[in-house]
Amino acid sequence: MENERSFSDICGGRLALQRRYYSPSCREFCLSCPGLSLRSLTAVTCTVRLAAYGLFTLCENSMILSAAIFITLLGLLGYLHFVKIDQETMTSSYASGKESTTFIEMGKVKDIVINEAIYMQKVIYYLCILLKDPVEPHGISQVVPVFQSAKPRLDCLTEVYRSCQGILAHQKATSTSP
Repeated sequence: MENERSFSDICGGRLALQRRYYSPSCREFCLSCPGLSLRSLTAVTCTVRLAAYGLFTLCENSMILSAAIFITLLGLLGYLHFVKIDQETMTSSYASGKESTTFIEMGKVKDIVINEAIYMQKVIYYLCILLKDPVEPHGISQVVPVFQSAKPRLDCLTEVYRSCQGILAHQKATSTSP
């Protein structure tokens, strides 16, 4: 079963949360961001080109124009390949097609929490997975933040949090029952 809801990120941008239910103990949450804005791409390209033409008129060196075109292309490719993420689960899908996957074994999960942080003079919330410490049973070995690029607001995180807590409760109930 799959359903989708719209939410906002911390800057007011649109996000789509897709929920896929595979079984009582298996769910997938995917946050999708809007594609690359043609308006912003055009604005950046025009700004770089105008600056290059201004320098060209002062210096009368055609290498400046060639360098501006080259820098614009490299910047766009770098942005698409390393920065712009289209979809985010535990797999981040970049706009260029590159994917980065993080896998966490369910037995290593101690808890899932919503934490708060100060980000650019704002208090933001983010979802974290707390991993058990193999040496100390009551300790935490690592904190893994989820949805790092999309930065959804608290209402979206709360929905994911409640569902994940349901899965953890289901797992604890099945592991303790005879």
